Amino acid sequence: MRPGGAMPAGIGTASGDERLRILIVTDAWAPQVNGVVRTLEILGNDLRALGHDVRYITPEGRFTVPMPTYPEIRLAVFPRAAVEREIRAFAPDAIHIATEGTLGLSARAICRKYAIPYTTSFHTRFPEYVRARIPFIREETVYRFLRWFHAPATAMMVATRSLKRELEGHGFKNLRIWSRGVDVERFRPIPDANFPFPAPIWLSVGRVAVEKNIEAFLALDLPGTKVVIGEGPARTALARKFPEARFLGQKTGEELVRAYAASSVFVFPSRTDTFGLVMLEALACGLPVAAYPVQGPLDVVGDAAVAVLDDDLAKACLRALSIPRESCRAFAVTRSWRACTRQFLSNLALEPVTDEATAAAD
Repeated sequence: MRPGGAMPAGIGTASGDERLRILIVTDAWAPQVNGVVRTLEILGNDLRALGHDVRYITPEGRFTVPMPTYPEIRLAVFPRAAVEREIRAFAPDAIHIATEGTLGLSARAICRKYAIPYTTSFHTRFPEYVRARIPFIREETVYRFLRWFHAPATAMMVATRSLKRELEGHGFKNLRIWSRGVDVERFRPIPDANFPFPAPIWLSVGRVAVEKNIEAFLALDLPGTKVVIGEGPARTALARKFPEARFLGQKTGEELVRAYAASSVFVFPSRTDTFGLVMLEALACGLPVAAYPVQGPLDVVGDAAVAVLDDDLAKACLRALSIPRESCRAFAVTRSWRACTRQFLSNLALEPVTDEATAAAD
């Protein structure tokens, strides 16, 4: 958006050859470690590798308060004026609003005011998460808010076709696929990686919270050692209830890669994740997956012989032990991030916005 209210001229469609200024607005950001943050970080790095200029509007450096029931997410307080200044200063060719928090709401309001086209994405099963924490709030009430939030976007990006069909059933429009990939150079097998615990090692990585269904994993009768990597509001209670499990806290970078590589099976107990990027990270490190046969795992691995999906999660874990680690790595290599980045680019809103439209919005 140029100073004075005008947007830069559109550049047509994004094949990946044009050099674009892309602004990503997200309420989820470091120091959080979750699939949304990792996805947006990897996306930005890959867009820059393709020659694009990428900037983020995040809670970093702003006055924030913790989001109720999800304190790791910090919500910026009254950020709209600052967000508008940042949009004007950067003059982006495309704006992508990744989350529905206060920054996302501010960016949406600005884009609506100045008739700026933009895209959004759906990362989290917000209605189910809200119901798990605040049972008296109906899921449909949350879906109504989400339809309002995403409706003006030229495209609402979702990770899988099954999620697209589900959201269409809830009345969402303009849905486009933006798949997820994995950095197969960073996430890789490490032959000498190991844990100083009795084998086999059953690993879970992610936020330790009620919606992740970690307790279902910890309650399984399995030999060896259960290892949980991640932080969250349920950690203290679960560590007290399951003292034999190893809670190692948050891991990033090479520490996280070594944890995947040192484990025997990756256990993904969530029934609500829209994708489950951690499954691809585990597979890239040669780690087979055990999960329930629900949307996320079905979309990520389906019937591929690198995972066992079963309503009996203990049975899935034990059967996954026999999966060759080489097969897991080979599967992940076919899910690299570059194709996903080009998919994101093709979904962006790059139509020109005229000065007349902007003046009318004022």
